[in-house]
Amino acid sequence: MVLRPEELRSHRWYGGEGLRSFSHRARTRQLGIGAEEHLGKPVIGVINTWSELNPCHSHLRDRAEAVKRGVWQAGGYPVELPAGALCGETFQKPTAMLYRNLLAMEVEELLRSYPLDGAVLLGGCDKTTPALLMGAFSVDLPVIFVPAGPMLRGHWRGETLGSGSDMWRYWDDRRAGLIGEEELAGLEQGLARSPGHCMTMGTASTMTAVAEVLGLTLPGASSIPAVDSEHVRMAAASGRRAVELVWQQVTPSSIVDKAAYEDAITTVLALGGSTNSVIHLIAMAGRSGIPLGLDEFDAASRGVPVLADIRPAGRFLMEDFYYAGGLRALLAQLGELIHRERRTVGGCTLDIALRDAEVYNPEVIRTQRDPVFAEGGLAVLRGNLAPDGAVIKSIAAEPELLRHTGPAVVFDGYADMQRRINDESLGITRQTVLVLRGAGPQGGPGMPEHGMLPIPEHLLRQGVRDMVRISDARMSGTSYGTCVLHIAPESHVGGPLALVRDGDLISLDVPGRTLELLVPQEELDGRRAAWTAPPPVYGRGYGQLYAQHIGQADTGCDFDFLARDGAVPDPEAG
Repeated sequence: MVLRPEELRSHRWYGGEGLRSFSHRARTRQLGIGAEEHLGKPVIGVINTWSELNPCHSHLRDRAEAVKRGVWQAGGYPVELPAGALCGETFQKPTAMLYRNLLAMEVEELLRSYPLDGAVLLGGCDKTTPALLMGAFSVDLPVIFVPAGPMLRGHWRGETLGSGSDMWRYWDDRRAGLIGEEELAGLEQGLARSPGHCMTMGTASTMTAVAEVLGLTLPGASSIPAVDSEHVRMAAASGRRAVELVWQQVTPSSIVDKAAYEDAITTVLALGGSTNSVIHLIAMAGRSGIPLGLDEFDAASRGVPVLADIRPAGRFLMEDFYYAGGLRALLAQLGELIHRERRTVGGCTLDIALRDAEVYNPEVIRTQRDPVFAEGGLAVLRGNLAPDGAVIKSIAAEPELLRHTGPAVVFDGYADMQRRINDESLGITRQTVLVLRGAGPQGGPGMPEHGMLPIPEHLLRQGVRDMVRISDARMSGTSYGTCVLHIAPESHVGGPLALVRDGDLISLDVPGRTLELLVPQEELDGRRAAWTAPPPVYGRGYGQLYAQHIGQADTGCDFDFLARDGAVPDPEAG
């Protein structure tokens, strides 16, 4: 179906003889736009998450101009609209995750309330990709996503650095006394050398790859480095394609189905992607009206090999991945593990989009016969400590710790952990299981990336670089270690994590997919009876709204009033 100009959604604002239409046209003239520039043309919203406090998106002001150039070239009328610039965990406290749903709600209302026929969504830093897509799914106008792209490789004293991953590694060296302030100053300048999101396979790279495999970017878009000239050309091409999507009425619901989410899970696993993708994909699927649960990730993990040798679990970085063939090359290697007949916003099926994909460096992108790891790197754990599930990135852990039983040392919140983690009187050894609670969706608040608990300094000095750590928090996708995350329900709402005491034995069995607190049930019942709920973290404002409506990790941490169908007034009726 191809729309006629009078069938455009924007025509309901600009067309006709009524006072409202006259007013809308007059205000557009106030903007300096003539009738011939916009009437009868698709109005394309350019939703831009640029900000001077988001280094991952510092180039998106320029990319928006390239998108608008493409929209004009295709006969559309572009309008740029700013949206919340969630900045990973770099600046925004207590965590950008607290505001993912706020950005999703903002995008939904921008698309619904303005005279837009379609949109180009600009983002890429951790929470922006799922937020932008969640909002778009809820409105279902034609959209295309322009990923921000990864930054260039880091460099320091002849060593190639990966943002996040090498920051954690060298910070531990600093705490162990192996490097000093001079080295740290050099590392500050070498870790992040250009605009763009983390160039490791962190949450940003994982989620932009998800956007591509769902079919919502141009083929190959997610792998292009942020500062490569191809990135500018991709942005302009996305603007041109956005106009065509409107005329053809290609909406997210016509592209993204259950098979698309299955392929997204497969891709995350093959990339060795971030644990955060589990939460985001479940939330995104909910907005698409498609059920998705933890067990689907775990089942897929047992049959999907890791083919991308990218840090933190591998050796290379996203720039290497791009020049090795990028996501298209990896998807081609997955063969029958993905549904290749699906449509994409590029105007072709996934099979056609991958037809000429090649691997140019088989060390970076491996085959199924020679994988980096034989199974996907995520495992879902259950047991009396995580009745609704927990997640671990097993390929980022020390293999000997994947089966481990040890005594707990418990920290009640991040501040308590910071204050006491180096206290040698706690008796922490490599056998200890470090437990952090009060860091979930409500307790955090916002489920911050505190799950990679620091190794105590006295153990670092002994050469210890990993130990079992469990929490109801998340961790950065650039992190590594034997970190059990997303324990649900969280301790703040009375999950079993709230009942753990120092010295309790905890048993982790990743191959067996279990996480157990080895305390008699009678004792746990007594602790439950004595437990009292902590006071609310927020007493007003958005934080209180968040606490009243946020879901747990296993359901995607969406707001209950957004993760459901419901009546929405027609904004064009007034």
